Amino acid sequence: MAMIREMLSYPFLVRALIGGVLVSLCAALLGVSLVLKRYSMIGDGLSHVSFGALSVAVAVGWQPLAVSVPVVALAAFLLLRLTENSRIKSDAAIAMISASALALGIVVTSLTTGMTTDVSSYMFGSILAMSRQDVFLGVILSAVVLCLFVFCYNKIFAITFDENFARATGIRVRFYNSLIAVLTAVTIVLGMRMMGAMLISSLVIFPALTAMRIFKSFRSVVVCSGILSVVCFCIGIGASYRLSTPAGASVVLVNLAAYGLFTLASRLCARKYK
Repeated sequence: MAMIREMLSYPFLVRALIGGVLVSLCAALLGVSLVLKRYSMIGDGLSHVSFGALSVAVAVGWQPLAVSVPVVALAAFLLLRLTENSRIKSDAAIAMISASALALGIVVTSLTTGMTTDVSSYMFGSILAMSRQDVFLGVILSAVVLCLFVFCYNKIFAITFDENFARATGIRVRFYNSLIAVLTAVTIVLGMRMMGAMLISSLVIFPALTAMRIFKSFRSVVVCSGILSVVCFCIGIGASYRLSTPAGASVVLVNLAAYGLFTLASRLCARKYK
């Protein structure tokens, strides 16, 4: 309790906790559908697109988040269209777009500002990078993401498991696929300040995979994934503060440990009921 009170006495840690908890929750909820649809690596691809957009914004002197959110949302929309209307598979399309965007960001950075602290924080994450404006914008956008996910839950459930059946019942599959991609894009951009482009996709993948080790129903996996993501983030931030380790890497390692524990628990349960 003393450590928690000490952490909450620092404004930058309070901002990090508020922003990180909301982003972790959004990423975990969306991650369940992305993992089940075998589209989980979209988070990694969009994080690289976001780095490219942020690098250009920093070089030009524009507001980074104001530039990157629409750019990454557009990239998510185009990525879906590319995989639907061409012979390029989804994994190849993600790799192509992410590598191109990352290369663009690195070239623009090297020709203008160089690898400054601000640019480096977008690449590797920084607990000190969350400003009041970032948190304010993050709270608003996270609330929008959560509300849309809850409101469209039944449609998302339908397209996650059987797009053909969902289409036959009158659900606009293309629209809801695009909605998931855009919401994921917004979440990725919001989380990059703290987690960095290299690690942000872990918030999308790990909680869903961990919850699936124990639970089987979609609703149970979604609820467990959201809770796990928030708990692992808070533990990771606490460990980062205590051990003076990078925040993003600490959160990922805590998620990895949770995955290992849930995997062990599922195997023990399977042996017990054999």
